[in-house]
Amino acid sequence: MTQMNNFPSNQHNNHLYIPAKKFQKKVAYFSMEFAIHQGLDTYSGGLGFLAGSHMLSAYSLKQNVVGIGMLWKYGYYSQARKDDQTMEPRAIQKYYNFLEDTGIEVGVRIHENFDVKVRAYLLRPEVFNTVPIYFLTTDLDSNDYLSRTITNYLYDANEVTRVSQSIVLGIGGAKIMEALGGADIYHLNEGHALPAFYYLRDRGITKDQMVFTTHTPEKGGNEERNAYYLNDCGFFGRNLSDEELRKEMVNGDNLNYTISALRFAKRSNAVSKLHSKVADGMWKNYENISKIIPITNAQNEVFWQDVDLKKAFVKRNQTAFQNRKRSLKQQLFQEVLKQTGKLFDPDVLTIVWARRFAGYKRADLLLHDLHRFEELVRDQNRPIQIIWAGKPYPMDFDGIGIFNRLVKYTAEKPNLAVLVGYEIDLSRKLKLGADIWLNNPRITREASGTSGMTAAMNGAVNLSTNDGWIPEFQRHGENSFVLPEIDHLLPVEQQDAIDSDNLYAILENEVIPLFYEDKEQWMNIVFKSMEDILPEFGSDRMATEYYDRLYS
Repeated sequence: MTQMNNFPSNQHNNHLYIPAKKFQKKVAYFSMEFAIHQGLDTYSGGLGFLAGSHMLSAYSLKQNVVGIGMLWKYGYYSQARKDDQTMEPRAIQKYYNFLEDTGIEVGVRIHENFDVKVRAYLLRPEVFNTVPIYFLTTDLDSNDYLSRTITNYLYDANEVTRVSQSIVLGIGGAKIMEALGGADIYHLNEGHALPAFYYLRDRGITKDQMVFTTHTPEKGGNEERNAYYLNDCGFFGRNLSDEELRKEMVNGDNLNYTISALRFAKRSNAVSKLHSKVADGMWKNYENISKIIPITNAQNEVFWQDVDLKKAFVKRNQTAFQNRKRSLKQQLFQEVLKQTGKLFDPDVLTIVWARRFAGYKRADLLLHDLHRFEELVRDQNRPIQIIWAGKPYPMDFDGIGIFNRLVKYTAEKPNLAVLVGYEIDLSRKLKLGADIWLNNPRITREASGTSGMTAAMNGAVNLSTNDGWIPEFQRHGENSFVLPEIDHLLPVEQQDAIDSDNLYAILENEVIPLFYEDKEQWMNIVFKSMEDILPEFGSDRMATEYYDRLYS
């Protein structure tokens, strides 16, 4: 390991500020993605947005937290369009002159004792007001070509590369923390960095120092691979014997990242109260797992909330609020015009659906009954405008198919638009410009979801199924609109039919009439939503709760 002369060596200086007295315990927070700024492309979606808000609040609270992430050469992907407007993923190399080369370099074994070098680059707190975050790369002259490509793409489709990424983040990250003096608590944000726990156990780190956050009830989000294959890859930091491997196996010869992390951790958390019940149901039949407590996800208000909207809300000045909202809608509609050639009207009710395009999130639920939907969007007396945005995983052909279907369907419709480039900047524009934030996943499938929180901070009213964080917030007709709960065990076709009927009914009978015919009551709902969202769903609460309930 080499170290730059100007890189500080003592523990507090490594942290780069003196932590607050109540947050002295040093925490290493491992995450595959961090959404910190539009100019730092190290995230794909909700997991990164959550981690970014956590790091922002940890800094403002002066918590003794250090982030460990990955420096993706090409980011996730850049979302563009083909010549027919359908989606095209592009790989564009990124450069960040604000990251500091720490000179700290460690080696990790990946396949057949091959030593891969991992170097840490530092994001200092003063750059984006976060805790220190160390971003790891294998794109080094000292590595061979294949080793250099490990940190090319977030969630690389190649399985060997994906496993290697976990080893780099987990074992490489743990070794970087050793070079920085170690930590009192090692926190895995999802199971991607699981190799860290195996390595740390062999280094004498105890169960009391390991905690884990599980983020999804989706099978694809809880990685599972053959344990013998992982052993050959170097996943465990050393070669485990067959007897040791058998202790790690579930579902045949497999290792499930989530189950293993739950077994390592002294305490784990789900990301909403509903998710904690779902997670308990998912993992209750496996032995020796840690207790899963709910710590509901949250977002950073300083980062996401428009200052002028907040001022108008605090004063309950409806006129000032509506004027600012109208201006923000016009800014959003400039983006709509640029991308689609459509002129949207700031005085028209604007509905936004924007998040990752995954099947269970049902981006196209509004199109379930086309006749009924088209009656809504053709109404000249009470017009509506709808915007969709989001990035499917580039190898999720079902998600891309839904995206492209919406592109083609909306192409000739003047009040419907599909936008590309759903990253921090576009996300902010959509949340500032939306009147209704539409969220319609199948119930129990969304662990938390946080986009509706930041939308509510900016006066967008949530229209949602009662899933994720929404049950902890919603009061239908007072601060939001919520579809009636249905039996989540019904066939998905039935769920979609019932939920779409309820969605049309709420729009036809409640949302649209209220927006146009009772502005006073509409603003009461907007202000009540803003009142109820903070501080409960602000990330200062979440970051504090991690110390109080997970790290204690």
